[in-house]
Amino acid sequence: MDSFDEINLNKQLRLGIDELGFERPTPIQEMAFPIIMSGKNIVGIAQTGTGKTLAYALPILQQWKFTKQLNPTVLILVPTRELVLQVVEQIEKYGSYLSIRVLGIYGGTNINTQAGHLGDGCDILVATPGRLYDLAVARAANLKAIKKLVIDEVDVMLDLGFRFQINNIFELLPEKRQNIMFSATMTDDVSELIDENFITPERISVAISGTPLDNISQISYAVPNFYTKVNLLSNLLRNKEVFKKVLVFVPSKKIADRLFDALDETYGRETGVIHSNKSQNHRIRSIEQFNGGKQRILIATDVMARGLDLEMISHVINFDVPNFPENYMHRIGRSGRAEQEGNSILFFTEAEIEAKIAIEMLMDMEIPEMDIPDTVEVSEQLLPSERTRPKDTKNPHRNFKRDEGGGAFHTKKDKNQKTNQGGSYRPMIEKKYKKPRTRGSKSVNNKKKKK
Repeated sequence: MDSFDEINLNKQLRLGIDELGFERPTPIQEMAFPIIMSGKNIVGIAQTGTGKTLAYALPILQQWKFTKQLNPTVLILVPTRELVLQVVEQIEKYGSYLSIRVLGIYGGTNINTQAGHLGDGCDILVATPGRLYDLAVARAANLKAIKKLVIDEVDVMLDLGFRFQINNIFELLPEKRQNIMFSATMTDDVSELIDENFITPERISVAISGTPLDNISQISYAVPNFYTKVNLLSNLLRNKEVFKKVLVFVPSKKIADRLFDALDETYGRETGVIHSNKSQNHRIRSIEQFNGGKQRILIATDVMARGLDLEMISHVINFDVPNFPENYMHRIGRSGRAEQEGNSILFFTEAEIEAKIAIEMLMDMEIPEMDIPDTVEVSEQLLPSERTRPKDTKNPHRNFKRDEGGGAFHTKKDKNQKTNQGGSYRPMIEKKYKKPRTRGSKSVNNKKKKK
């Protein structure tokens, strides 16, 4: 499809799309539009950055009709607060010439305030499952008028443990509704959710997780330890003309804070960090400063990888090798969006080689390995998890066999294999008097009968 003219959008919606500079629909938008317009259930598998939000928002806004009712007719479930804010902002931009009311609700803010906003009425409700379920239980959210249910990033939602809330929200919705679901990966949990709640959905798939993006350049560095990774990263970031906007992915919240502290002295004002332990205001502010160009570097965990709308990223740096190869695809998908050239750099240690091979097998390609620049210092400082316990050979009282470990059980010595037989006289008594008879003994009862 060469342009949006072939979709025949209404005038108001087309004006909003044109103002955003969208010239032609992406493949996922082109495939999803007629199916959603037909009212069928749909399951879309597409990578982050392929235009999934517009793929479901476009037909929904095309079919929307003005109403004064207070209860929403469209429910969009997303996994994180950041994604709520992103989806609300995008739909408001798409429908800037429509009199449509969009409301976002999420945890971490006053629930009574959100209940008041729901009471004022909305047409499209964008929510995280946990906060929506709380509001539904409090009877502040009425979902009886929902005609279209959208579940975006469902694989992340299930990973975050929202299965219970999603199932309970299903029970509060009308049976006659259109189900629209998008996921970056198809897992067993996602498939089970579809089978239990969707009736004969149409399935579409665009740029599945194992497909490397052609416009993203990928390289890797073999690095011995954490602090050498820090030195290498710091060395690369010095080139501000090349590394204009850098997203650094780390495996955990603890590592995110540790890396931020390590870079603080050199790149403190240029660096932000976000993870689930940071306050909502801190996370929103960090994203705004990164998108606005006030900060050049953003450190994030994998949970954030699939819920952020970050623009014009020059480089994605994988500070570690993710355990699941699909997560690597989602990480690098942050770069090279909107047909722009992207760059991905992977740091890996000897312990992470197997995980790197798994990624290469998924993509069916090898990630080129580069030599560490001579200007990068190889650090001897190790994290506690990277250290091995040395043997103290000078300690004469040290039991090295015990330190080496071994089986929890061992064969007893001959003198300890004897068992308690009750003394040497016990077998003699049993042989002499035999087993005592009881009143219930069959032999005793039989003798009584014979007499």
